[in-house]
Amino acid sequence: MSAAAGTLNRTLKFYEASLGKKAVMAVTGCILVGFVLGHMLGNLQIYIGAGQLNAYAAKLHSLGGALWLIRGFLLLTVAIHLTAAVQLWLMNRAARPEGYRKQGWVEASFASRTMIYSGPILAGFIVYHLLHFTTGHCLAGGLTLTADGHIDVYSNVVRGFSYAPASIIYIISMVLLGYHLSHGIWSMFQSVGLSHPRYTPIIKKIAMALTILIAAGNISIPVAVLTGVIR
Repeated sequence: MSAAAGTLNRTLKFYEASLGKKAVMAVTGCILVGFVLGHMLGNLQIYIGAGQLNAYAAKLHSLGGALWLIRGFLLLTVAIHLTAAVQLWLMNRAARPEGYRKQGWVEASFASRTMIYSGPILAGFIVYHLLHFTTGHCLAGGLTLTADGHIDVYSNVVRGFSYAPASIIYIISMVLLGYHLSHGIWSMFQSVGLSHPRYTPIIKKIAMALTILIAAGNISIPVAVLTGVIR
């Protein structure tokens, strides 16, 4: 057996165990949290004005094919994260006695109990979000362009969120994202062995603060559009 084949075999065996799936979820989760935070900070430039947001978007689009490679990598990361989560959930369900499962349901937080549902829902929302503001397929009238031919992100966001049902979908999805992150961020540290009675409460507080920041920042945009703060 070659060295490459041996490494692949060990990697597959590691992934087959629950620890391997948790490690994969931790790594992919870290990547996705970083993206969500960066994406939110970029979107919040809408409060500075149309010129700033559109200039930021133009810089991203100037990456050309590289931008779609990044998007593809992030979508693959979502798929791997979701696959590992479902497989881990099925493993735990098969291994857990009925009585213990009922007790765990009572003791577990709402966020942890809904992780298996919020994940697929958020994956569906990502597809909708791309079709809404990236390709314009779910945006009435399609994407608006600026005079110089660039995508007018500011106008598209205002127009998109002026439609109340779209804003409601976005807000509900961000609430679900908040629940998902509130449990996922600190459990990510547990998955890689960073769990200690002294540090876990601090990690949970940081996770909650980051969750509130991301959820509130994202939700503020459709709310600002609906209330006329952004127009």
